[in-house]
Amino acid sequence: MGRVEYWNDPGAPKANSLVPACGTATVDDAGRILMQRRRDTGQWALPMGKMEIGETPSQCAVRETEEETGVRVEPVGILGIYSDPGHVVAYSDGEIRQEYEVMLIARPVGGRPEANDEASDVRWVEPGELRTLDIHPTQWRQLDDYLERRHPHVD
Repeated sequence: MGRVEYWNDPGAPKANSLVPACGTATVDDAGRILMQRRRDTGQWALPMGKMEIGETPSQCAVRETEEETGVRVEPVGILGIYSDPGHVVAYSDGEIRQEYEVMLIARPVGGRPEANDEASDVRWVEPGELRTLDIHPTQWRQLDDYLERRHPHVD
């Protein structure tokens, strides 16, 4: 499914849905951040995905992180809640979703980074290496909040 992200773009389409999503900024003992290269956009991102009925935000974040990266995690804090009406994602099926993301800080407890159906590459990234990667500006808000210790962030 195609996906196009807009952020504070006056030409962006109007949102027609709001779906809660949860994810993690997972950091290992060496301070590296778990990142995935999305197959749908080619950009690097923190793992996150749509919350399912019957699960808590923490359960969703843990499930999505493992599904998208192969790494099992344990939440240890709250990075923030991100819901900017200026950030919309348009999907090829006509859905235009306003951002609503609950992001947790997590630590790895098992598994290993591996590519999958959603991510063409998954790896631990040194904070100093992040600027060399193609990362969407809305992901930079979250990464910068973590790196600058501005959390919990609430929009």
